[in-house]
Amino acid sequence: MTTDTDVLPTMSSAAPLPRPRTRPAQLGLDTAYVLLGSPVAVAAFVVVITGLAVSAGTLVVWVGVPLLTVTLMAARGLATVERAQLPAVLGHPVPSPAYRRAGPEAGPVTRLMTPWRDPQSWLDALHAVVRFPVAIFSFVVTVTFWSVALAGLTYWAWDWALPHSPDDYELPELLGFADTAITRIAFYAVVGIVAAGLLPFVVRGVALVQAQLGRV
Repeated sequence: MTTDTDVLPTMSSAAPLPRPRTRPAQLGLDTAYVLLGSPVAVAAFVVVITGLAVSAGTLVVWVGVPLLTVTLMAARGLATVERAQLPAVLGHPVPSPAYRRAGPEAGPVTRLMTPWRDPQSWLDALHAVVRFPVAIFSFVVTVTFWSVALAGLTYWAWDWALPHSPDDYELPELLGFADTAITRIAFYAVVGIVAAGLLPFVVRGVALVQAQLGRV
């Protein structure tokens, strides 16, 4: 008589990556992590929420059993994609979590339901839900600061192409400055310089917050 057993693999670590030594390099990595991570976060949220909802509604007819397994495996795969990006942001290797695996003599039902009894798989599903608003916030903040910095620093090159009707009130004018091209260019240049100065720190902050969630 044989029995089904579960095997827990040992923790493994990703290959160490050198920490970027320059602020522009780290800014590039953090920006790429936030921007590329946003669509992954959206996909993970949609897959997990939809999968869990449909699985719960169809468990009574057994359709939800394999569907829930597929949902948990999808959450695991998307979480793995997230973890692969963490070393570049955190500057050190991130251990891969231990997932429960069915033993070699396990039956089909045991193999099918092994993810159900795996705490890490449920953590991956929870991560997909919690990460979604954080990723959206990080994406919006990153795009906003990049846009303000680039627009302000290059405003001098395209101020001439914008309509400046006497009936329009632009931000410098609303703040009490004269409505002239030189004033506008100087004002937006200062705004761009401030945004560019804050950019590495702001993007670094939101990237670290998001990356810390990925370590779960």
